[in-house]
Amino acid sequence: MKLLNLGVNHHTAPIDIRESVAVAPEILQDSLIDLRKYLQGKNSSSSPEVAILSTCNRMEIYCAANDIEYADNDFEKRAFDWLAAQNNVQGNALRPYIYSATSADAVKHAFRVGSGLDSMVLGETQILGQMKKAIDCANQVGTVGAYLKPLFDKTFSVAKVVRGNTQIGAHSVSMAGASIKLVQRIFGDINGCNVLFIGAGEMIGLCASHFAGKKPKKIAISNRTVDRGSELIKAFADQNLVTEAFPLHELAQHLHEYDVVVSCTASSLPIIGLGMVKTALKARQFRPMVLIDLAVPRDFESEIKSVKDAYLYSIDDLGEIVSAGKANRTESVHEAEKIIEKGVIEFYQALEKRAVVPIIKSIQDVGERYQKIELEKAGRRIAKGEDPMIVLSQMASALANKFMHAPICALQNSSHENLEDFKKIISTIYTSK
Repeated sequence: MKLLNLGVNHHTAPIDIRESVAVAPEILQDSLIDLRKYLQGKNSSSSPEVAILSTCNRMEIYCAANDIEYADNDFEKRAFDWLAAQNNVQGNALRPYIYSATSADAVKHAFRVGSGLDSMVLGETQILGQMKKAIDCANQVGTVGAYLKPLFDKTFSVAKVVRGNTQIGAHSVSMAGASIKLVQRIFGDINGCNVLFIGAGEMIGLCASHFAGKKPKKIAISNRTVDRGSELIKAFADQNLVTEAFPLHELAQHLHEYDVVVSCTASSLPIIGLGMVKTALKARQFRPMVLIDLAVPRDFESEIKSVKDAYLYSIDDLGEIVSAGKANRTESVHEAEKIIEKGVIEFYQALEKRAVVPIIKSIQDVGERYQKIELEKAGRRIAKGEDPMIVLSQMASALANKFMHAPICALQNSSHENLEDFKKIISTIYTSK
């Protein structure tokens, strides 16, 4: 099996590089099919397996193939070329930020990602759901099979063991928590702030829950689908908070009402521009605004950073706060790494066992064929009146001879180089208890 992982993440690449190669959810299935065709090329007779994991902090390609037509270097080059070609990124500009892993290293990387060890928020659980969505999408379009399905199944299993047997997620500083700390730097207490959330996905839901716990003056959600935003806002109905939901196309007319704006959408282009923020600040008489962009690609135009009284933070800015909570979890990381190393070994052991299944089936088929032949012979002889015990004895002898024929011939006809191996294998088989 050729197994490859290739991509960029928050460790290796700044946000502008990550967003340049991100794959939007609405084109993910088409991208999977396109990637598989690109990897296959014109000369291969078999299709590789592929999966794509595209999140705020990473864009990764997982590929697997068992065809000798796929040379390791060519496989990686094709994957890199496809990644660069998606948004016309120059290969030379992308290459310094790329990481790749093959074979057991690729398996280990997948396990570390799923367990939250490679996340900006160490031990966070959101990545596991994102991986499950990625493999579900690949499964729907048929780009995963005998290799990647077991890989991701084992990833989820290992992640469960890590979370259940270590403290890797305990006391972690989440993105939501980091966002609150940034707001507190500017406004102090949050309970005097109007807070707006743009989007209605899992990240926004988590952030909104954290902010609601701080009892802000008002919470609002703006989303393309108003029903989804309204559904999310219902969660705070029993917390005595002022709440509101409005459609995204009304954002410009409401933006000035909010002191804090947290955005995380799947838009491929910024939805909040420099002009919109300047207009909002003017309407606020230049009272400051904290703008937190959790999206990749970004929801806010980067030029907003230069505007006085607009405090814009990207997901990478939050990383500095999040990293402060990592030091006291060193022992948990060590324990998690041990679980992952064991998981890698178990994964390859499972693959090896699965690889012998066709051989076992072939041996069973031969045995059934011999059995059928000898039973028919024995049945005809007994029907003619021959002594059943003699017939059964000769049938047993015939079956034994048939099964001994193959290993004896292998020993007699084996080359000098293979003879010792054959002797060891056959001795092990026939001397085992």
